[in-house]
Amino acid sequence: MKKLFSRAWFYFQTGYAQYFTFTLALINMLTTTYYLAIIQNELGDTIFSSFSTYVIISSVIGIPLLILIGFTHMRRSVIYKSQQDILQESWPYNYFLLPGIQKEIMAPLFRELLELERKSLSNEGINEQQSKRLTVLVQKLELLSSGGSLDMPKKFDRV
Repeated sequence: MKKLFSRAWFYFQTGYAQYFTFTLALINMLTTTYYLAIIQNELGDTIFSSFSTYVIISSVIGIPLLILIGFTHMRRSVIYKSQQDILQESWPYNYFLLPGIQKEIMAPLFRELLELERKSLSNEGINEQQSKRLTVLVQKLELLSSGGSLDMPKKFDRV
């Protein structure tokens, strides 16, 4: 029940923020600027003879401009990089396997490959340190594939 409520709350937030609020704000901005700024101004009244003309011209100019601003935000802005750093740090799936392919196929495959590699190298002889590293990796993969998770670090250091 708690999971159902959490999912419903997330879907509500997404629908409200992405669709309802966006649409309402767009309509509000267009009507407010037209009826309070454009009609009151003689120059604006001659350029935009009707509300629909204002909406069309605003869309033709505004949409490409906002796409450019969004592109700049995503590609050039330090703010977007910071947002992604925070999301990456707080995303729990960085510290345990995703259900499905990762958990059912990839982790067991990696574990088997490590075991086979260990057997192959033991004929040539691997040193104690390499053997310990392989053992730790196998233990971590076994923990993850059984549904466990790795500990989240308290502070994330930059690489």
